[in-house]
Amino acid sequence: MKVITNSKGQAVPERVEHIGPEAFDNIETTEVRWLSGGGAMINARGTVIMIDPVLEGFDMPLTYEPPLRPEEVVRSDAMLITHIDNDHFSRPTLHDTAAVTKEYHTTEYVAEVMREEGLNGTGHKIHDGFDVGNVHAELTPAWHNWQNGSRKWQYREWKMEDYCGFMLKTPDGTIWMPGDSRLLDEQLTYEAPDVILLDFSDNDWHITFEGALKLCEAYPDAVLIPIHWGSVDAPDWSTFNGDPRKLAEHIVHPERLAVLNPGEAYTLKAAE
Repeated sequence: MKVITNSKGQAVPERVEHIGPEAFDNIETTEVRWLSGGGAMINARGTVIMIDPVLEGFDMPLTYEPPLRPEEVVRSDAMLITHIDNDHFSRPTLHDTAAVTKEYHTTEYVAEVMREEGLNGTGHKIHDGFDVGNVHAELTPAWHNWQNGSRKWQYREWKMEDYCGFMLKTPDGTIWMPGDSRLLDEQLTYEAPDVILLDFSDNDWHITFEGALKLCEAYPDAVLIPIHWGSVDAPDWSTFNGDPRKLAEHIVHPERLAVLNPGEAYTLKAAE
């Protein structure tokens, strides 16, 4: 498994694989890449989508540099943002890739913030759908409005609909990014996705370890790509310190756990 333990006791990827310009080419399959942190890049037969890319400017130290720099983004048919937290909504990244990005899709509130930033964000309600090239996307619910319990964030009421996940139907199968979320009953009832980009942080405002096991049990044949682990140099923060090795010890069919190095591609091929 592509996991090592660093000197601070954190589970981290064994290495970073740089993403080259060929990752943006028209291809005959669908490739999924972990961008580090909670971000991902998908190339679905030439339709390039990035979800929550944080390629620069994060305000906490990292354990490694992201596998892609903003100036290396050749093109993006759409940027999809799950919520406002700056480890998912990176203003510097979005501004520095704006010249090569066609569309932005997110929740209605985050779209308002995007427009204040001069970015043409399109806001959607939970369960709304939209198309990007050959990909159909739908917003799935998430429960992550932790800001209501923090005095710093009391300038508005934070609602569940301000946060989301994305279910992406590609020509080669379905990819689900649940986003940062406590486990919801609805999340256990979908038509089974082929790939889950799984945030399995053992944290009360994330899925928790037990919640991750329930989600994995609900979709026993889905390929699991763990994200949101091993990227931030914060060994005492449970939000950033899941360990895929522990997950592998408890899930059904552990061989489906596809632990990627940041930048590495997982290839999804349509069933023949």
